[in-house]
Amino acid sequence: MGESFKIMIVAGEDSGDGHAAKLVMALREVRPDAHFEFFGSAGPRMRDAGVEATVEADGLSIVGLAEIGRALPMFLRVMKKLRAVAADKKPDVAVLVDFPDFNLKLAKHLKRLGIKVVYYISPQLWAWRKYRLSTIKKYVDLMITVLPFEKDWYREHGVEHVEYVGSPLAREVHADRSKEEFCRDHDLDPSRPTIALLPGSRRKEIARILPIMLEAVRDKRLEDTQLVLALATEKHVAYVKETFKIARDNLHIVHNETYDALNAADATAVTSGTATLEAGIIGTPMVVVYKTSAVNYKLLEPLIDVPHYGLINLIAGKRLAKELIQDDLSGQRLSDELAHLLQKNVNAAMRKELKIAADKLGHGGASKRAAEVILRELAK
Repeated sequence: MGESFKIMIVAGEDSGDGHAAKLVMALREVRPDAHFEFFGSAGPRMRDAGVEATVEADGLSIVGLAEIGRALPMFLRVMKKLRAVAADKKPDVAVLVDFPDFNLKLAKHLKRLGIKVVYYISPQLWAWRKYRLSTIKKYVDLMITVLPFEKDWYREHGVEHVEYVGSPLAREVHADRSKEEFCRDHDLDPSRPTIALLPGSRRKEIARILPIMLEAVRDKRLEDTQLVLALATEKHVAYVKETFKIARDNLHIVHNETYDALNAADATAVTSGTATLEAGIIGTPMVVVYKTSAVNYKLLEPLIDVPHYGLINLIAGKRLAKELIQDDLSGQRLSDELAHLLQKNVNAAMRKELKIAADKLGHGGASKRAAEVILRELAK
């Protein structure tokens, strides 16, 4: 019988749940002879991958200072529960996946219990909250990064135990259907220009950003375009239909089809976050948008220390995609940018630039490399 590994794994958002599930499967693939016991904070994909849900992560993704404040008692209960199970089960390693506001606090408690801590998918300290470096130096044994510039950044700031594995999205983000197949399935004309609208994965984001997107596409310059509103879940579809008046007859709402929608689109308005990388990998010319509450923006904006909000722009090292953030985001400005992207020469030029940027993310296999790094750490 092979070795046994007891691994605590903690994710708190939908993207982290997906990355963690792939990591769990990769660990089993790398060591098929070993017995793994996984437990921790698990979303639906982690649970499907066989992670015992000490805590179900489905309700932990919250945006906004006021919302986080109201949810504080829930987070304290979750923290207490995870600390207790860690003390009881004494895992060989704790793998903390993204979710830094929670996971960095948890790392402190785990390290005090004598548990080895691996952090997978670095907090964006290079963008803001550099003061968290001291926490990482004290309580994280190994940082696994997924963006190409992060390892050097950490080394420059005195963090030595860093491994770069490439983005889990590289070569894993792809359309399952051709543009023609997607258009046929949704009664679209592949010969007409198509715009994909990605208003975010959280209801608060949708509430603030989608009305501006819908205002933008009413512009006369875009009246001949077909519109695809790509949402994350069926619940979001119901919410949008109940809440927003959709004025365009040719707007098609889809869910769980984002990659196919991006592949079929000539241009997209995409909410800042991981989706900008996904759109960049697929190669869809984009406008990056974001809007939060005035209070949140006033408090957080002075802390942000990067030249670009969009991750695809950060990877490229330049402003490939126009960014319309907070007060810069309006229906008029968004319609101007979308109309600009639909020009053939502009569209073709951005597609070439996006391919160059996407190649910097690696060439697949990030989850497997992360698994190998974790197993090496366990062998020390």
